Amino acid sequence: MRVLPEVVGRDEFAALIIRTDYNDESAWQAVATGLTQLWGENGAPEAYVHLIDDPAWADATPDDVLTAVRRDENLSVVFIADRVTMHSADCALLACDVWSEDEDVDPMYYQELIDSPPPREFRTAPAAVHDIHANLSIANMDFEEFAEEASADPKGVLRPL
Repeated sequence: MRVLPEVVGRDEFAALIIRTDYNDESAWQAVATGLTQLWGENGAPEAYVHLIDDPAWADATPDDVLTAVRRDENLSVVFIADRVTMHSADCALLACDVWSEDEDVDPMYYQELIDSPPPREFRTAPAAVHDIHANLSIANMDFEEFAEEASADPKGVLRPL
């Protein structure tokens, strides 16, 4: 597994977006623009994101990214701008649950979780990133709920709530 740079300077309230595909600069600019749009009711809250645009992350797999970002105890989700993101009409980012599957889970109480693990990732439109990050940060919703919403979409992409 490759060693990636440590993510520094991220405010815990900022959604973390990591670019791993560097083949199309205009596609990346479209993603970045979508992420920095005002969101929420009437576009009120300002977008609050921490963009990692460093070629050291080029071609990193989701597992590579998760290994690198799990050092941040305040992070519950990371969004990856990968090759699929850059080639999708929706600019659909890969949302990855940061929770480690390696954490000890007592089979006496959590056998169902062991037998049927929850989804670990889904695709999301840039405009939905802020809702996902905010709701997961305050434990208002679970990652699974967002993954279910994404799977209900014909393209498998979560749209703004």
